[in-house]
Parts: sequence; structure tokens; C-alpha cells
Amino acid sequence: MKICSIEIKNYRLLTEFRLDLEDNLSLVIGKNNTGKTSLLSALEKLYAETRKISFDDFNVKLRDRLKAFVGGEKALPNEDVYEPLGVELRLVLVYEDEDDLGQVSPLIMSLDPDDKSILLGFEYKISHSQLVSFRNDFLEERDNYDDDVLLYMAEKHKKYFVGISRRSYLSNDLSVFTDLIKEKISLDEVISFKAISAKRNVTNRENDKTLSGQTADIYKITEESEEQKDTVNRFKKTLRGADKNLNGIYEEMFSKVLKSVERFGGISQYETSITIASTLQHQELLDGNTTVFYRHETHDLPEHYNGLGYMNLISMIFEIELLMTSFRRSLLERPAAVNLLFIEEPEAHTHPQMQYVFIKNIKDLLEEGVVREDGLVVNLQTVISTHSSHIVAECNFDDIKYMKRKGGVVNCSNLKDLKKEYDREDSKGIDGHYKFLKQYLTLNRAELFFADKAIFVEGDTERVLLPAMMKKIDEEYPENEVAPLTSQNVSIVEVGAHSQVFEKFISFLGIKTLILTDIDTGKTVPDLDSAGNHKRTQKDEPKYTTEKCSPMDSDVSHTSNNALCFFHSKEREDIKYFLSLFKDDKKFLFDGEKWVRDKIGQIFTAFQIEEEGYRGRSFEDAFFHVNKEFLGTDSVVFPSLIAKHFELYVAGHTTAYEFAEKGVDKKTTLAIDILLNSQTQETPKRTFSNWNTPAYIREGLEWLRK
Repeated sequence: MKICSIEIKNYRLLTEFRLDLEDNLSLVIGKNNTGKTSLLSALEKLYAETRKISFDDFNVKLRDRLKAFVGGEKALPNEDVYEPLGVELRLVLVYEDEDDLGQVSPLIMSLDPDDKSILLGFEYKISHSQLVSFRNDFLEERDNYDDDVLLYMAEKHKKYFVGISRRSYLSNDLSVFTDLIKEKISLDEVISFKAISAKRNVTNRENDKTLSGQTADIYKITEESEEQKDTVNRFKKTLRGADKNLNGIYEEMFSKVLKSVERFGGISQYETSITIASTLQHQELLDGNTTVFYRHETHDLPEHYNGLGYMNLISMIFEIELLMTSFRRSLLERPAAVNLLFIEEPEAHTHPQMQYVFIKNIKDLLEEGVVREDGLVVNLQTVISTHSSHIVAECNFDDIKYMKRKGGVVNCSNLKDLKKEYDREDSKGIDGHYKFLKQYLTLNRAELFFADKAIFVEGDTERVLLPAMMKKIDEEYPENEVAPLTSQNVSIVEVGAHSQVFEKFISFLGIKTLILTDIDTGKTVPDLDSAGNHKRTQKDEPKYTTEKCSPMDSDVSHTSNNALCFFHSKEREDIKYFLSLFKDDKKFLFDGEKWVRDKIGQIFTAFQIEEEGYRGRSFEDAFFHVNKEFLGTDSVVFPSLIAKHFELYVAGHTTAYEFAEKGVDKKTTLAIDILLNSQTQETPKRTFSNWNTPAYIREGLEWLRK
């Protein structure tokens, strides 16, 4: 038996929200303010009821609708057509034939043997009669609230929203349900929900003893365990021995004051005769009287000497042990049918290596924790929310749930659904793209999940230089209302000439993406043998082959860039099309089937354009052409460039294309050389002022910046 999905309506950002849960671990990811905390909060307030719902939990649209009715802006609907307004949580459980249904049988509504689902609903809504009262009361008291209906609703809503209803519905007819409160049906044996909040109590103040306090909690919850029985008995026996020893000491220590008490006498001879005895209690002894130490070389240091990250990690392990013990229950009790553990942002205060360690070991820790000493295995599902790319990089790709906010609405998508899209490609003979995507993202660029924008580049040179180019763009538009590129959340990803592999992923994320690529022009030439003779086919026809060439070559016949062909839906031979494009022709939006031109666009395909009467084939080609003055005449300051070809180019004996093809020794080093030779202009302030960004990159960055 498992929780199949969690559905939430009108709760904060979660207007119409659904999260599909995996059988074991679901990793919920998303950028800041995408509703991850709201998800946990909704479970705590609507299911567990550990906290009260506040007016601030109401979705903006819900508040607006309530305001219109309560404030009198909109007429109230008739009761027979009124749909109660409020927030809602639904949990969908599914079971199998082999499951023990004893704990859930009162919740099963369907008589259909093929329907193996249970739909639980938790609603905080206002009835029609209460809404009428809400409105009438406001109209009477509006002057006391300066006619501010929102203020009135925030203060008074609890009077009209009467508690949280708990129901089990027939999944295909919500008018059929069992009222769990009325029927006194508890869910304690059905779903046990526990959470570890991101707001943990760990600090590194000197008086902090969070970990030490947790040891007492662990003892209290495990002392009845059969596993701990012998250990607990030894502990209690030791305390009884300590009591005897302390009694003798107390008799001497308090003898004077005890005699003073006896002097006052009483009705009976022994009425004021008292003793002071030691009564050490095993639970209370640990509470506040234990200290967690950690070993540092040859010394034991108290917990607050440790780093906050380590303390946070240890505290989480302690708390997980506490919660797992609670899930397992005692041998005399049966665990709940389903146990749900929610861990919120485990990365808090921890550095990347520690985040790797956590996610790599958490599954093992949970798998060990679900096994009780009598061999019974607790049915556990875990949800971990995070915005750590390091945790994502170490997780199972298919466990990821991606929360995305668009237009004030949050949706959650299953990353494994992407596989279905890529499987369609496999059926067309395009194999391995999904496998490559999984490997690449988890090994290299998991931060893409948390980026607002992305830049896909071909090689190392562009990747190293892009931050400098972005800064140059920002300095050119200092008063622009748009946020500087360098302060935007932009992820730079090196993908070679394979950006088309990521196209479904780009669409899935919905982030604005700049593809910086090369035109990669070529031409068709005779295929010659070593003697210079034209090779022939078996039919005695002349053979031809292709080779690189400059876009300026009169014989240019094609592009070898498959990414450009893919996004523009063109063939390699359509080179005239690519060479004649304008800026707006390079913007694309996915229409559900393919990428189509769009005047705003989600992606922009930037490649070399004509500049100063010349068009480059590659980044190096374009850069050399517009930065001949920057290169100067001394090849020593550019060790990444081959001196012979450097001198030929700066002397005007070769083209930028020839220099780019033959004169670059190491591309990554070239980028570093460019940065090392950069200068700063003071008035106006311009960094990297002595070299120019190629026009096609400027064009792309200006689009991305907006």
C-alpha cells in the first residue's frame, strides 16, 4: 500500500497542485519560492493538524473571491449551486490484493474489485450559511475596520471556517463519502506522518546542547524496545546502586538541617522526622545531564565546538532515528499502514561534500530503520525537498519531482516522464539521448534545475570568457531597468555542438536559454588520392567529399552544425538560409511538437554574423577578426597561440579563419590569456575595455538579459 499522490488546492502558491510519490523516495526540487515549504506546511496543517491554518495560508485567488463576496462587490450564489470556498488536501492511496486491508477497510468506498484506490480529503472551507453570516457581519462592522474587508477577514475568518473536515470519498463520485469525524474513524493506524523541518534548532552557541537533548529523547522512545531491554536494565541497576551510595552521603550532608526540623516537634513523635533520599530517574537523568562530545585528535570537545554543518547533519541523523522508532512502534503495536517522512532542505548549513554524503547514505539509513526487531518491515515513503544541486547530482534521476512556478501558479512534474518523450525519438532511430541527458546532468550540471536562465556553449573558450562578456554588457547599460546579467541566476553549460539533445529538457524546465554555437560551414570538393587523382566509384563516377571552409568562401555549400539544423528544421545544405537570417529569425518556442519561430522566444540560437564586412566560422575566428589591435604584435603575451601563425596574422598575411584553424595551441589557455591581457578603463568605468565581444555573442546576451 502506498500514497500515490498528494493534491492541494488554494493553499498559498499551490492553486491546483499535484505531487506524484514514488514507492520509496521522492526528491522534490525547485528554485526558491516554488512552493516546497508550502507543501510541507499543508500536510502539517491539514492532515496532521499540528499547526493552525491562518488567513495568510489562503491562496491569493481564494482571498479575492472571498473578498468579493464578503465585501459585497459580488452577489452571493444560491445555496444549491454554491461550491464551498477554502483550502483542500487530498491523499490518494493505492493498495494491492496481497495487502492487509484491516487498517483501511473502513475507508474503502468502492465495490468495484478493479478499483484499488482510497481517496482521503481534508478541507478547511466555509459553508453557504457561514458565508452569508460573514458578509452580513462585515457590513455591520465595516466602519470599525475602515471598510477594509481583507483586514476583517484576516481577523475574523476562524469564526466562519469551522474546523477541518476529514472524509473518505468514492474516487469517481465525490458526492459519495464517509465523514471520518462523524463516524469516529481515526487515521492514526492508516497514515503516520512525521517531518523534519528546515528550521532546525541547531546553533553553534556555547550553551547549545541540541544534540545532547536529542540523546534523552532517543532514550525515552527506545527504552521499551526489546532490543534495548538488557541495556536499559543494566542502566537502572546502576542507578539503584548509585541511590544507595548517595543516601549515605546525603545523611551526613543534611544531618544538621534535619535535626533542626526535628526540634519543632509535632502531634506525633515522628511527624517531623524526615530523611532525604536519592531517587535518580533514568529518563530525567539523561535530560539535560548528558553532553555529546566529538573527538578532535586526542581531545574530546563539546558539541558546540563543532561546525554548524556537522551539528546539523548529526542532529538530522538523531531525529531520523527518533522518527523511525516512532514509525516502528513497540512490539505490542502494529505500525500504520503507510508511514510518510518529509525531510525539508537537509542541505541547511552544510557544505557540498556533506550534502553528497547525506543523499548517498540516507536511503541505506532509512532501509535499515524500517526493519523492526521482530522482523516486521514498516511501509515507509520518504519525501526530501531541496534546492541543492549537489544532492540532485547524487540521486536517482527517476525520483526527481520538479516544482516550477509560472504566472503565480506552481506545477510539479515527474522527471521520469521525460523518458517517454525521448522514447519517441528512440523509435525514430535517435538512440541514447535520454541516457546521455541523465548522465550529463547528474555528473556535471545539476544546477540547471535551479537556474532562471541558461547559456549552452560549445567549448572551453566561450565558457571561461562568458562571465567577462556578461559584465561588459552590464556596464554598457548601467541605467537600464533590467537586472544586470551578472546578478541574474544564469547557468553556463558546455555541451559541444549537441544542444539539441537538451531541447526536451529545456522545454520541461521552461527556462530562457541562449544557445551559443558555431556556423561550422563547409564545402564540397573532389576526393583525391595521395597522387592527386580524382577517386572514382564502382560505376566510374567521380567521388566527392567535404571539408571545412570560411563562410566567406565562394564555394561554401553547407553547415555541419546539427543543432542549428534541428532547431531551424533545415537541412545541412540550406546554408544560404542560415547566412541570411536576421535577429528575430533566431528565436524559438516549443509548440508541443516542434520548435517554431516566436518574436519573444524561449531559446535564441546565436551563431556568427557578419561584422565589419567579415563573418567568422568559429568563436576564435570571429574574436580574432574584431580584436586584431588587442592582440598587438608580441606573441609572447599569448603563449596559447603559435608564434609563427600569430606573426603572419598580425602582419596581414593570413585571414582570421586561417589563424583560428592553425594558430591556436590550447583553447582554454587562450581564454585565460585574453583575461590576463585585459585592461580596465576608469572613466567611464569599463572592465575588459581593450577587447571586443563578437557581435553574435552580444546579440544573444542582449536578448538573454531582458
